[in-house]
Amino acid sequence: MAPAAVAPLFQPLQLGPLTLRNRVFMSALTRNRSVPTNVPNALNVEYYQQRAKSAGLIVTEGVLITQQGSEWPHAPGIWNKEQVAGWKKVIDAVHKEGSVIFAQLWHLGRISHPDAPEQKAAGVPVYAPSALSARGGKFRFLPGEPGYVTPTPIEDPTILLDLFEKAAVNAKEAGFDGVELHGANGYLVHQFLDTTSNIRTDSWGGSVANRAKFGLLTLQRLIKVFGKDRVGIKLSPAGGYNDMGMPLEETLETFSYFISEADKLGIAYIDLMRYAEVLDPVFDGKKRATKHDVVASYAHLMKHAKVFSNAGWTGEEAAAAVKDGKVEGVFFGMGWISHPDFAARLEHGKPVDTPIDFTTLYGVKDSTSEEEQRKGYADYPAAEY
Repeated sequence: MAPAAVAPLFQPLQLGPLTLRNRVFMSALTRNRSVPTNVPNALNVEYYQQRAKSAGLIVTEGVLITQQGSEWPHAPGIWNKEQVAGWKKVIDAVHKEGSVIFAQLWHLGRISHPDAPEQKAAGVPVYAPSALSARGGKFRFLPGEPGYVTPTPIEDPTILLDLFEKAAVNAKEAGFDGVELHGANGYLVHQFLDTTSNIRTDSWGGSVANRAKFGLLTLQRLIKVFGKDRVGIKLSPAGGYNDMGMPLEETLETFSYFISEADKLGIAYIDLMRYAEVLDPVFDGKKRATKHDVVASYAHLMKHAKVFSNAGWTGEEAAAAVKDGKVEGVFFGMGWISHPDFAARLEHGKPVDTPIDFTTLYGVKDSTSEEEQRKGYADYPAAEY
């Protein structure tokens, strides 16, 4: 039996047709171990299977829907058959352990780089809503700190919608239980929403409804493939990361509209990322984010979708929020990195204080050895029970 302080997290939850055994979810975590060709491998299978033993729901690391110049080398994709086959092995392992897994579908938009190998291989520009570059930008396989480039405005955004739909088709073929649209952290969907990255004057920009259109149409494409009760979205209204963030009044108006409209589509859940200082860079001597209580500001707008949240939750805080009806499940990130049995540790009162090796967080540089790449990834020990 779970300690009383966290017991609410260990009540099952019905998510559409899926029964989640608990409400301790594993957030998308960029780990860069699909070495060397963006194809999930045996090490990825081991990593996810370890965590599937206790997680109620797993959302994969961001899965690239097309070849992009990501700052994260060796991030997995889902645009070809080899990747589908690789993910199928991961999914089979997760299901064997009794967990549920959604693919987080990811397009970087202006956060890509034209000099990155995958962007060169794709043979297309760095696309975004508008020709506005983000400040900052480190690329782990490019010398120095080249920064983000000025992107090419996408003339017809429906081309990108087609990519998302094809990725969903591939995800379904692989056997995923559902998909989560990455609408957070300054990537493509977020770029369309935010007026600091979208200054279009056509039907894809300007008004709140126009800026929300891309994300809502993407959700509709995913629903077309998976059905509404197997689709979720992750949002970060507070902004900050990747140079995002509008004034508070505009933020509240934009995200209140988007969340209300997404909820009307009947999707399974909306994951609301709270403000996180670690994701709030300093530009011109000040923080970038628009700090506000994200759960309190938007959860009441959700009449159909489950209210999930993310970013900086402790087990006891999350359990209290579930008990009080503020959220229905909570995603944890860092806790799952150094604790493959994170949910089981919470349930049995085991410590969750194993330090993370940040030198290997995003992979072992310049190595394609599986044994080397296991370091700081699949070699963290589980507790004894």
